[in-house]
Amino acid sequence: MGSEIKVGPMRVLVTGGSGLVGKAIEHVVQQEGGKLEGEEWIFLSSKDADLIDVGQTRAVFEKHCPTHVIHLAAKVGGLYLHMRENLNFMRDNIKINDNVLQTAHEMGVTKVVSCMSSCIFPDKTTYPIDETMIHNGSPHDSNFGYSHAKRMIDVQNRAYFQQYGHRYTAVIPTNVFGPYDNFSIENGHVLSALINKTYKAKKEGTPVNVCGSGEPRRQFIYSLDLGRLIIWVLREYEEIDPIILSVGEEDEVSIKETVDMIAKALDFKGKLHFDTTLSDGQMRKTASNAKLRRYLPDFTFTPLKQG
Repeated sequence: MGSEIKVGPMRVLVTGGSGLVGKAIEHVVQQEGGKLEGEEWIFLSSKDADLIDVGQTRAVFEKHCPTHVIHLAAKVGGLYLHMRENLNFMRDNIKINDNVLQTAHEMGVTKVVSCMSSCIFPDKTTYPIDETMIHNGSPHDSNFGYSHAKRMIDVQNRAYFQQYGHRYTAVIPTNVFGPYDNFSIENGHVLSALINKTYKAKKEGTPVNVCGSGEPRRQFIYSLDLGRLIIWVLREYEEIDPIILSVGEEDEVSIKETVDMIAKALDFKGKLHFDTTLSDGQMRKTASNAKLRRYLPDFTFTPLKQG
C-alpha cells in the first residue's frame, strides 16, 4: 500500500505554513536542527493554493510530490465570527480537509498529521477530557460548524486506515500563542487579541474591554513547543488515534488571570472592563496530556509568563 512505502528522505508538505503553527514548525526545522539530512520541507500559504478547490489542491501536490504532509490549513476566525457563520466554517473546512486527505491518498503519501482543535471537545462532559472522549456529545454551540468539521478529520483518518491501511493521524493542541500570531482584535487567537487590545488601550489611555466575564479557563501552549511536538508526531507517533498536545491541567488559567498577566507585562495601569453582555464561549475545555506524558515524560513546556 502507498502508505507503507518509505524510501529515501522525507519530503514534507506543510499546509497552512504561513500561520502561527506553520511558522513555529519552520523555525524548529530551520533554526533548531529539526530537519534531517536530505529532507525537503515545503511550507504552503493560501497564496500557493486554495485548498477549498480540489483542482488547486491536486496541482500543488503534483508540483511538490510530498512523501509526508502536516495539515494545518483551515478557515478560522474569532469567536463572534464563528457564531455568525457556522455553516460557512463547516462547509469550507470539510472541503479543505477532504481535499487534502483524499489527494494524499491518491498520491501515495506515507503519513499525514492533521491539526484539530480543543473546540471539538464535548460541551457537556467530565473533566479532564482525554482522546477517547472527543465524540461523546455535541461541541459548544458557538462554533459547532467548525468543530464538527474538525472532528471529521478523526473519522476520516480511521476510515483511511480501515480501508487502505494508511497511517493518517491528528494532533489536538489547546490554545496556542507565540511569534507570528494573528493579533487581530476581531479574528485573532484569544491571547494575541488581548495583547493587542491592552497595547492599544495603553497607547490611547482608554480601558481594556474584555468580551465576557473573564471566568472561562484555558490551557495555553507556546507555538515553538507545539512545533517541536508535531515534528515528533510526524517521525515517531504510530497511532491512528489522535493525541492531545497540551500543558498539564495544573497550568490552566482563567481569562481574567491572563488579562492581568498581560497588563502587568505591558505596564498597563488603566481599567479592565469585562463586558458580561457578550458570550464567554465554552467555560472549560480542560484537557489531559497523560497520553503525551506516557510517550514523552520529560518534555519541558515553556511557561506562559516566559513565552
